[in-house]
Amino acid sequence: MDLQHWLNEALANHEKWTAEYGAFTPHSSLQVDPAVFGSALAELQDRLRDNYPFFHPRYAGQMLKPPHPAAVVGYLSAMLINPNNHALDGGPATAAMEREVVSSLASMFGYSEEHLGHLTSSGTIANLEALFVARSLHPGRGVAYSSEAHYTHSRMCGVLGIEGFPVPVDGRGRMDLSALEELLRTGKVGTVVVTPGTTALGAIEPVHLVLDIARRYDARVHVDGAYGGFFTLLAGTDLEPEPWEAIASCDSVVVDPHKHGLQPYGCGAVLFRDPSVGRFYLHDSPYTYFTSDELHLGEISLECSRAGAAAAGLWLTLRLLPLTRDGLGEVLAAGRRAAVRWASMIRESEGLELYQEPELDIVTYFPRTSPLTLSAVDAASHRVMETGMHAAVDPIFLSVARASKAAFAARHPEVEADADGARVLRSVLMKPESEDYLDSLHARVLSLL
Repeated sequence: MDLQHWLNEALANHEKWTAEYGAFTPHSSLQVDPAVFGSALAELQDRLRDNYPFFHPRYAGQMLKPPHPAAVVGYLSAMLINPNNHALDGGPATAAMEREVVSSLASMFGYSEEHLGHLTSSGTIANLEALFVARSLHPGRGVAYSSEAHYTHSRMCGVLGIEGFPVPVDGRGRMDLSALEELLRTGKVGTVVVTPGTTALGAIEPVHLVLDIARRYDARVHVDGAYGGFFTLLAGTDLEPEPWEAIASCDSVVVDPHKHGLQPYGCGAVLFRDPSVGRFYLHDSPYTYFTSDELHLGEISLECSRAGAAAAGLWLTLRLLPLTRDGLGEVLAAGRRAAVRWASMIRESEGLELYQEPELDIVTYFPRTSPLTLSAVDAASHRVMETGMHAAVDPIFLSVARASKAAFAARHPEVEADADGARVLRSVLMKPESEDYLDSLHARVLSLL
């Protein structure tokens, strides 16, 4: 895709639109010396080189990758206007686009047309809103989430002044259902957070089974699909359908288009199955909501000003890569195929050990050390990551995840427990190009052992 061509198109269309309103003289206070601008821009470009190559498949560290060119063009096109999707008079066009993309996300998760939802600036804010509604519906009752859930849940419980209950995980890093039910019997929990795709291991928690248990104790179920939510597109083909199909019966769900949705930061989304929860957002403004009798997005959001450009970027992307298995789903499928194949290659290697079978596109593994102890594994994993990322020639960028002694014992009892835990190598293969680059990546990791 010729990004330069489409950026030029976006700029030309913007100039044509603005010219329709007549010429005016830009204020002198906004004028800058071209030489000064050029110098500052050169400094900016030089400083931006102090980044890891998120765009390249040799970067397999954290959940980072550049947005799709369509998202860049869509975002820029709207950014030049700078609409604010808080109120309809701040962004009528992009507010309509937001409703359309949110409707598409709701359909992906199996929600009916009678849902409530909007985009947010992040998954953290999206989860905050879901827990805010949960607190409003079950005052005095807390929130349960697995010990492998994202830290945002414990943090947001603190913000909201409600009690959080971490639930132990099983041998695959998923919420322990027996421990969950024991906790629910106390009556202290009003909402259970379930994660189909944990950020450390990519473990798919059994949404359908959690839902069955929670309903027996009158507890809501919130799905944190910030990372894994878009894998719903692979349900029934590449992935077992039950956890993903159960999302349609859960009370709320969060997903981050700025992860697997190919969008720039920040673009999250929160959706509620029951639109009546909008009553908890009710507020008034003395100057904002007068241009339309339609619902303003700011009336169903804890955030006020939000970038309309985020909606435009997502809208244009989904026009080209729709929320289908053959559309955006193929982008995710490539990363998952890479993860599954790399796991097979690791199992056959002499120097690496697979820590846990990948379920999505995250692979965890560790060097097979001698002696095979937690302390030796920890040191070797850290050394491989550091050596790879600082190599002057052919660098690779991995990350590590900390695994407890108990987690290691459940998965690898052959590793001597001479420490409280160990770091293992962790690679996120969320760029589809990882599929073709995998042999090079695997060979380079082996060369660092």
